[in-house]
Amino acid sequence: MNDPELEAELADHSHDHSHRDVSGGWLRAATFGAMDGLVTTIALIAGVGGGGAGRDVIVLSGLAGVVAGAFSMALGEFASVGTQNDALDAEAAVERRELAQHPRAEQHELAARFREMGLSEQTADAVSREVHRDPELALRMHISQELGVSLDDKPSPWVAAVSSFAAFAVGGLIPLITFLLGYGSLALGLAVGGVGLLAAGALTSRFTSRSWWSAALRQLAFGAIAAGATYLVGMLIGVSAA
Repeated sequence: MNDPELEAELADHSHDHSHRDVSGGWLRAATFGAMDGLVTTIALIAGVGGGGAGRDVIVLSGLAGVVAGAFSMALGEFASVGTQNDALDAEAAVERRELAQHPRAEQHELAARFREMGLSEQTADAVSREVHRDPELALRMHISQELGVSLDDKPSPWVAAVSSFAAFAVGGLIPLITFLLGYGSLALGLAVGGVGLLAAGALTSRFTSRSWWSAALRQLAFGAIAAGATYLVGMLIGVSAA
């Protein structure tokens, strides 16, 4: 390669050519786990506190909710991601069988998809023939074109489970910090939880195109709605029980 301008551009491009994790692995699980931990615990202590419970009951309820929620999130993520991967493997087996039984029809189908993408008929046919010379490459290309997923980028159920467990536990403990330190003010605990929602929402904006303040306020609004609803329920049940 004797093109200085191209070499310079390639060198510059190598530093910025990276993408965030969008495959549904640890990022989605951790984000969902942290948000769920915050909202669930905030709503839980708001409901229990609204019913007139003291600090000890709030701490007990909150910690039980954190433990139960963390395990529920982890098991749910493990089952969900594992099922998703199993379904993809099953579809790959179907496609592999079709490639073996109808190779020319599958090659024609792939060429048609390339033409739909904008390639000329001659180029599409040539690329399709080249791809089908390697059965494994053909399988991956058909899965990518027909299902929009990659066999090489399947998320790990274990990573998703551990990420969601840890994130839920951390998020769920934030609204309980003041109670664990000995304070009994429900308003203070909810305020700390609100700060946690703002911080978590702002953090997620680093992985999206949404502004940090928009993401933060949106998450705070979700938590406020949940806390308001459970506080009202707790207050009504507390009054009727009394």
